[in-house]
Amino acid sequence: MPKLYIAKTGTKGRGVFTHNALPEGMVVEEAPVIVMSATERQLLDQTLLHDYIFEWQPNGQQLCCMALGWVPIFNHSYSSNCEYFMDYEEEQMCIKTIRPIAPGEELTINYNGNWNDTTPLWFDAV
Repeated sequence: MPKLYIAKTGTKGRGVFTHNALPEGMVVEEAPVIVMSATERQLLDQTLLHDYIFEWQPNGQQLCCMALGWVPIFNHSYSSNCEYFMDYEEEQMCIKTIRPIAPGEELTINYNGNWNDTTPLWFDAV
């Protein structure tokens, strides 16, 4: 997506930012995922990849996935400006803006799955 770029943030490593203003409801990323089993999840939890995988629960199954594209670079925020959705049938994730975003602003998602979920995460989050 030409309007987006990856840059270093002050405290969170790299993040996804926008050159242009983005409207509410705009899809900014559609990325295929690699789906993995619960057994593979246990192995991933022992690596740095633990911080980059997502729960994948079609029909209540306890799987995980690794999104390709820029999805793993979107940082967490409890007051995120984007939301992500799972497409189990197509095995992909979609990220969409939930409010207008200004040029130069970082695009963030709530790792809890819902943009307004303030449940504490496995790491200290701001």
